[in-house]
Amino acid sequence: MTGTQNCLICEKVVKSFGKNTVLKGVDLTIEPGKIYGLIGRNGIGKTTLLSIMTGQNTCDSGSVTYGGMRVWENEKATSQICFSRELSPTILFGQNTMRVKEYFRMASCYYPAWDAAYAKQLTKEFGLDLKKKVCKMNKGMMSMVTITLALASRAPVTILDEPVAGLDVYMRDRFYDLLLKDYEETGRTFILSTHIIEEAANLLEETIILNDGVITLKENTQELIDSCRYISGLAETVERAASGFQQIHEESLGRSKTVCVRLRPGQQLDLSAYGNELTVSPVPLQKIFVYLTKRQGEAV
Repeated sequence: MTGTQNCLICEKVVKSFGKNTVLKGVDLTIEPGKIYGLIGRNGIGKTTLLSIMTGQNTCDSGSVTYGGMRVWENEKATSQICFSRELSPTILFGQNTMRVKEYFRMASCYYPAWDAAYAKQLTKEFGLDLKKKVCKMNKGMMSMVTITLALASRAPVTILDEPVAGLDVYMRDRFYDLLLKDYEETGRTFILSTHIIEEAANLLEETIILNDGVITLKENTQELIDSCRYISGLAETVERAASGFQQIHEESLGRSKTVCVRLRPGQQLDLSAYGNELTVSPVPLQKIFVYLTKRQGEAV
């Protein structure tokens, strides 16, 4: 697969709401056959970006293409991209009386690869009442409806925005299992936007961080985690050992200090010369995200 074939590409995407510019020239390429995690702080523009990437919203400037085709007002492109998000009366097109079965029927007409048998299987597993009005469901049941639609759409690019909102621990774990199984069977592309980062970390092949209106990071998730380490010990020893490395966080307690360093490509963290004076430990993905998006003056 070469060039832009089956790639979802944002180029210089800008979006403002009044005087507030939310997206400030986003460049992003989503390659096929991967599970991506899009993470960012509240109100940073993740849902706005995803709605533009899926042709549900316009941008002020820039472009979004899928397989070389412009996404905006192009059903050939948008029918290949499923955007599953928290339901609301607006998303239901003002049809507050819409029942679950009608919502799925509408989806089946739009997505050419819709898998009715799989939708039925998931409906049974999640205990969904097809006759129930979607707007009368609680948050957890609504999430199960959107998950069912996303998975059963079989869309080559499937985007889930906060898919586990309202789900208990068991159902969140079940969702991750279902998504991974689907990915292994179909190889389609998934993008997850979530605040429950650590739970999803093992699923994500690549992590994308949206911060201050631009993409500030897009890396292989495991390589990102491997590049960050905590160094702990006496303050003066830690400072000496950490010099020469990018330091993205530090905290002190008495004479002790912990620094989080991020290795640049090609750098090695060899602290064997310090013997037992230092402790080196891994950094969870969620903490890496916190450190990389911390604003000046904020405490962590």
